[in-house]
Amino acid sequence: MKGLPGLAHKWGAVWAVIWLAASVGVRAQQPADIAAHAAASNGPLKQLSLADAQRIAFEKNWDLLAAAAGVDAATAQKIVAHEFPNPTLSLYSSLINVDNHPSSTSEGNGVWDRSYDTIFAINQLFEIGGKRRSRKASAQAGFEGAKAQLFDARRTLDVAVAKAYVAAAQAEENVRVLLQSAGTLREEARIAEVRLRAGEISSSDKSQIEITAEQFELNAQSAKSAAAQARVTLEVLLGVPNPNAECVLTDHLETLCAATTPINTNSVGTWRPDVMAAEAALRKAEADLRFQRAVRVPDPTLQAQYEHQPPDNPNSVGFMVSLPVPLWNRNRGNILAAEAALEQARLAFEKAKAEAMGDIAVARLAYEDALKRWRSYRESIRPKSEQIRQTMAYAYQKGGASLLDLLVAERNDNDIRLAAAQAASDAASAGAAFKAATQEIQPTQVKQ
Repeated sequence: MKGLPGLAHKWGAVWAVIWLAASVGVRAQQPADIAAHAAASNGPLKQLSLADAQRIAFEKNWDLLAAAAGVDAATAQKIVAHEFPNPTLSLYSSLINVDNHPSSTSEGNGVWDRSYDTIFAINQLFEIGGKRRSRKASAQAGFEGAKAQLFDARRTLDVAVAKAYVAAAQAEENVRVLLQSAGTLREEARIAEVRLRAGEISSSDKSQIEITAEQFELNAQSAKSAAAQARVTLEVLLGVPNPNAECVLTDHLETLCAATTPINTNSVGTWRPDVMAAEAALRKAEADLRFQRAVRVPDPTLQAQYEHQPPDNPNSVGFMVSLPVPLWNRNRGNILAAEAALEQARLAFEKAKAEAMGDIAVARLAYEDALKRWRSYRESIRPKSEQIRQTMAYAYQKGGASLLDLLVAERNDNDIRLAAAQAASDAASAGAAFKAATQEIQPTQVKQ
């Protein structure tokens, strides 16, 4: 089996600002690191385990990279919120004397000595009433929400990759089962040929066995096509620009079922990334409402000026304070809009908490049921079916069973093995979904 080839660079680095923590099974690194790994090769994937698939998806998946870019935008908003308004510098000089009086003075006729009125002024706006504090709180909440959304994108991506990988593994297992059934019937047909020559069976019996074997082979061809489609779906999630179903899965269904033991089974969804993102949106809406209410308080603008007007008043310094008078506009419309946005954010937060708890409950029930069915097939149903098939095949070879009994046993065993593969696939997928449903992060991970 060939090893995974080196990944050649195609895209430039994508800037982002987020650390994914090890407590959720993610190696801590910045989005710049994500972008560096995202410049992965466009060559075909070869051997691919589930862990490899999830790692490559973390490095290359377009949706995850877009979520990382969203953190970058939220960081920019934090920078804007911390900045002070720039001062305004102005210069005024009256160079034309409309009364035709001479502009020169007794001291001389230089430009600076002429009786021009020249004013230098600087204006600085000061925000009061907690506006800047509220704006900073809103930007910080937006930043934490963007980081929580990135964690949630990683969470949902992991389960999507796991389900796509399991679906591809199941399709390949179906191919193996069908080809094995066809091979068994081909062997039965060879034995039937010997019995036909001996006059023990008719040619129609041999033909029926061959027909059933051909049906299994045709079904195997369809299963191969389904497996290729499942691998293409997986490669799309991995960010492969030219998916062609060339990856070779190294994890089998039995391995996947054993590797999906859920974590944090006591989780109630409080610290799930999507819930924390909704909570951050609620805090942002609260800060936005405080800001809109603070806008009703006029912001003063302080002005300091220097005036030069010879000869009578050659130099003077002045100070001025100006502020808008809130007579006609009390910002009522924006306050009402912020209140409505706050209520929407509160309802969205409550809904996110309820959905998280429901998601965990449903995922737990689905996982327990799927695990029970898989164990029943593995430990009881499948061994019994195999034993019946072998007994019936031996009896038919010795003339103790009819052709109908043999074909029924072969078809039943084939169906049981396909059902067992489906049960294993359901268990692995349900385990991945339960693990994702109970995945949590710490508040400090979104505040960094």
